[in-house]
Amino acid sequence: MKTIKTLLALTLPLAYAATTSAAVDITIGHVDSQDWTISKKGAATQVFKNIVEAESGGRINVNVFPSGQLGGETELLQSTQEGMLTMTMVSGAYSKLCKEANVLEIPYLFPSEPVAWEVLDGEFGQKLNEQCLKTTGLRNLAYGETGFRHFTNSKREIRSPEDMKGLKIRVMTTPLYVELVKSLGAEPTPISFPEVPAALTTGVIDGQENPVSVINASKFYELQEYITLDGHVYGTDFLLINDDFYSSLNAKDRDIIDRAAKVAGTVGRAIQQVNSAEGLETLAKKGMKITSLSPDQLNQFREATQPQVIKWLETSVDQKWINGALEAVEAASN
Repeated sequence: MKTIKTLLALTLPLAYAATTSAAVDITIGHVDSQDWTISKKGAATQVFKNIVEAESGGRINVNVFPSGQLGGETELLQSTQEGMLTMTMVSGAYSKLCKEANVLEIPYLFPSEPVAWEVLDGEFGQKLNEQCLKTTGLRNLAYGETGFRHFTNSKREIRSPEDMKGLKIRVMTTPLYVELVKSLGAEPTPISFPEVPAALTTGVIDGQENPVSVINASKFYELQEYITLDGHVYGTDFLLINDDFYSSLNAKDRDIIDRAAKVAGTVGRAIQQVNSAEGLETLAKKGMKITSLSPDQLNQFREATQPQVIKWLETSVDQKWINGALEAVEAASN
């Protein structure tokens, strides 16, 4: 018995050393540019790669595939679920897999970015992570930021829901956005993003909605005269990892990945903030007429949209998640 204990004492540390020294490959796919100066997903994944490789002494190798090289967000999610990809960073498409994530896109839910960060990084955001993990098999390591979405159009200045009536507005092919735009009296037109410039040029649509960074990068100022900074939805990025893969790692490697992910999410938010501020300055220089709304005007938009979208959400999401999101925002706002 003494001999067996001696052998175990000698071999167990060696076995652990073997597991911790084994090479690990991680593949991450996303649809944005990898240029960290203009891309929040590019910045986040680059920082993640740098930290993980440095802290593991190069033992963990991180390969990033940007710009939709491995497919759109839906394909990236599926590949990560199936284990063909280790990780992905996506935004809106995630709510198609985890319906509860739709509550983050309740119109005019978040009054500011700091409130959104507090809610997402706090108790509610963690509960949402746990729920989505159960239904998708994907673990969200960190929340990033796509930014507040705003309306642009080529017809008129928008200061009230009344001004939206009759406008043909491009929306993502997501029912929530269709309900949102419809509740404002406009005509929602779901089309894929690559088709937007042509649709604006030919008059198939009068306007669209996106964060300032996207509006600027896509040069929509050449096709749209007006932008209203209403911030109807705060877009979130999710840094996701296949949970089977994550669970197979030893504690030390999980710690490295967890810390790198948190830093990556924060960096993504920072880059998005910089691009939004610089983008708004560019839009003004390019001649777009920028409209900021007063609290009373914003409340008109909120009252016109929130009840309708929440009613739609109640058909697929448990009321507790809707109430939880509203209560978390109220608590973070006080």
